[in-house]
Amino acid sequence: MQTNFHHVAARTPGSRLREARRQLTTTGEVADGLIDAALRRSWERSRGFGLAPVGRAPGAPHASAAQLARALEQQRELASHARPVMEFLFEQMRDTDSLVILADAQGMLLEAMGDANFADRAQRVALRPGANWHERWRGTNAIGTALADASPVVVHAGEHYLDRNGFLTCTAAPITGPDGRVLGVLDISGDHRGHHRHALALVRLAVRTVEQKLFDTRHAANLRLRLHLQPEGIGSVTEGLLALSDDGWLVGANAAALAMLGLSRADVGAATIEQMLQLDLPTLMAWCRQPGGAPRTVRRHDGSALWLRAEAGRHVLVAAHEAGPARRPAETRADALAELDTGDPAMRAAVERARRVLDKPISWLLLGASGVGKEVFARALHASGTRREAPFVAVNCAALPEQLIEAELFGYRPGAFTGASREGAIGRIREAHGGTLLLDEIGDMPLALQARLLRVLQDRQVTPLGGGKPVAVDFRLVCATHRNLRREIEAGRFREDLYYRLNGLTLQLPSLCERQDLPHLVARMLRGIEPDRELQLAPDLALAMSRYRWPGNLRQLNSALHTACALLADHEAQIDWWHLPDDLADELREISTQAPAMPAAETADLKTLSDRTVSQAVQSCAGNLSEAARRLGISRNTLYRKLRQLPPG
Repeated sequence: MQTNFHHVAARTPGSRLREARRQLTTTGEVADGLIDAALRRSWERSRGFGLAPVGRAPGAPHASAAQLARALEQQRELASHARPVMEFLFEQMRDTDSLVILADAQGMLLEAMGDANFADRAQRVALRPGANWHERWRGTNAIGTALADASPVVVHAGEHYLDRNGFLTCTAAPITGPDGRVLGVLDISGDHRGHHRHALALVRLAVRTVEQKLFDTRHAANLRLRLHLQPEGIGSVTEGLLALSDDGWLVGANAAALAMLGLSRADVGAATIEQMLQLDLPTLMAWCRQPGGAPRTVRRHDGSALWLRAEAGRHVLVAAHEAGPARRPAETRADALAELDTGDPAMRAAVERARRVLDKPISWLLLGASGVGKEVFARALHASGTRREAPFVAVNCAALPEQLIEAELFGYRPGAFTGASREGAIGRIREAHGGTLLLDEIGDMPLALQARLLRVLQDRQVTPLGGGKPVAVDFRLVCATHRNLRREIEAGRFREDLYYRLNGLTLQLPSLCERQDLPHLVARMLRGIEPDRELQLAPDLALAMSRYRWPGNLRQLNSALHTACALLADHEAQIDWWHLPDDLADELREISTQAPAMPAAETADLKTLSDRTVSQAVQSCAGNLSEAARRLGISRNTLYRKLRQLPPG
């Protein structure tokens, strides 16, 4: 259902809105019937977050320049398609005291453009890139409420929960990706006295344009079908879009196409072209090969007509006439990097950047807090590249005594020092010849050894302790650290020339509390610990875990799950509070008692969460059910059962 507070408020006397605000500020409750039900629910959510409508607003998170740059990098595809559309919107809204804003799916403002005079006023309420306008921090507002309700919304003047934002009128609509996930929000915010009555239509039109561009980019390699009730509608913002795999399975669709065909998001990855239309794949391919590409009439299974234009993607299908009945997409080998992509945007961005330069002769620098999985990522880099059959050698520079690191790395000749082995040692660098060398916690390497390592990297030769002939070495270097190396350089503890030698590609791995894929991570870890059992977390425990800060990151989570699995009885399939280490259980219970109660609109029950997770996994795997089952940590049979149980719509 579309949320549109302003149109409701326009039909409601201002006195009723003022009375509603009086009740909100004095009692915290608003009587039924005074304001629109959707607005009332948003105010209730805002109150549930502990926000006060008047007075000083609580401190909301604001990204640093580096964090904002990283967020823009993660949302590069969205931002690149949104910018031209934002420029068009700005031209329509020029000189109306307004801003055009793009926010991500967490409510962080990524980009803004608009009138300079109004931008100065907007700065006073942090309406600028880097600020977070999720309802949790700003109460009812167009960006946060569009995300909460997953629908377009206008929030006008006093409809804002925080009194300090009452000078604004904001119009926003969520941007949905080809897989059905909300990627962000497009918003027009301005002075409430200059509200543009067509702003909502403009924003919705702009969002559809961005969504079409994202669809065409994401499915450029697929066979795409453009649908409409009229031939003139093909190519317009109202057209339906479908993407098919090379054997005829539905792997992508926009909302318009699903509505035209009476399908739901659950049908993506589970329906063939023959099940959607009175049409087969060989006929489609024959149309693609014919010049002109004019729309053709096709029939739905109820006999009604649609107009369709087929466009072959980069992977043009061959031998379609011999294909016979459609079959499931072929199993694809998921490499170790793909295993790390469990749905978190930051981790996905790191994986995609890594893959682009996987086998190029550059060094890698992995940054992140202790326990985020830097060594796991390094092993995935090695296992996914052409050196996978060669050695992977890991050295923790912080775990070895300073006097032993040199011998460990560079090796030594017999009798090179007191206590040296009579046979000598070739050293870890030479052990990595042909493969990959990981220097973990490189920021803890002593300065003297940094100079020796720099010489090895420059000459590609290593000389053992005690002298001898230099030995040529060939290895891919991956370094990792939780330290800020630029600060270490300023403090004189790290060589600047070595830093630039190591910094071929730097990847920042997110902490666990910053990630959005905790359910997938838990499922993957449980699958690895107990591959023959289908385990899950108790719902209240899963919610508490999602709120926990996880100071030990993935290492702490993995350890807790190992303990829980060890304490499970043979007949148990659900991990509960009493299966956790006592100290962790106590911390999680404390979070559960302190955290404000989440509104019903914010916290779906376990069944709804499970259904959404299954649908998203199938869509993200382009219909490959084996891959989706692997990511979910369940068997194919279980996935089939869950797909059959998904609700319609």
